[in-house]
Amino acid sequence: MPDSLLLGLALLSTLCAMGWLALGMNVHWQQVYGDVASSARTVRIVRVLGACALAVSMLLCLSSDHASIASLVWVMSLAASVFFVAFLLSWRPRWLAWLVPWART
Repeated sequence: MPDSLLLGLALLSTLCAMGWLALGMNVHWQQVYGDVASSARTVRIVRVLGACALAVSMLLCLSSDHASIASLVWVMSLAASVFFVAFLLSWRPRWLAWLVPWART
């Protein structure tokens, strides 16, 4: 698999992870879903999905480069994803709703 595809998948995985981790917080959940309350089970699921997606992104980075460069690329993708999700939450929070399709809007 080409390195550029692996890095693109790693960035996508990091974006999803940051979105799930943000939705694991009540404040951001309310921004996205309004008055629909999140259950404790849903919060656990999105947090576990976020952690797993971060691990997958790290593994994808490691499979495309040496460990020293891969860790740098991974940290940079974390920073970019955090900014993207933060700006998305302030601009169009409902766009994160596709990450939790089982939640009712």
